[in-house]
Amino acid sequence: MEPCSQNAALSAEFCQALAMLDRMDRKILAILQKDCTLPVAEIGKQIGLSTTPCWRRIQKLEEQGVIERRVALLDPKKVNVGVTVFVSITTSNHTKEWLERFHAALEDFPEVVEFYRMSGKVDYLLRVVVPDIERYDAFYKRLISRIELSDVSSAFAMEQIKFTTALPLDYAAEEKRAAQPISAQAVR
Repeated sequence: MEPCSQNAALSAEFCQALAMLDRMDRKILAILQKDCTLPVAEIGKQIGLSTTPCWRRIQKLEEQGVIERRVALLDPKKVNVGVTVFVSITTSNHTKEWLERFHAALEDFPEVVEFYRMSGKVDYLLRVVVPDIERYDAFYKRLISRIELSDVSSAFAMEQIKFTTALPLDYAAEEKRAAQPISAQAVR
């Protein structure tokens, strides 16, 4: 039985995505994640589809939000932001108002390229890119002047071992199975 018919809590968007990510869609997505500038005819040729059906599939993936946008990936060193800093933040203030102020404050910092709310001892994790330690210090001083924080801990990346924006697509084929409710016995 399909998970969407079993579980009313699943969003309509999730159920729609489940129905549409077939093998051909995943092939298209794999190609686009590597190079979204390829002509549709070339993508179709690589996966064995003619141009029009390939284009329709790409449009469907865009309309349904699977493809959010197409961007150019820049070399951080060539645009003078080669230092990556992971910033762990804890706060004693967990009100909705504080959280809204914190989100708004971070919008003003282009150096923050990723921002996560975490579980565990750290409340938030930021990935910050800057030219050097001095510029990070300036960023840090601007940040703490904008919002009250309990603790800020910074870790400088010494070397980037792996970086990709390509998401693994193997799981897209398994979503139906993964979305099914877990029985009490399966958790024991």
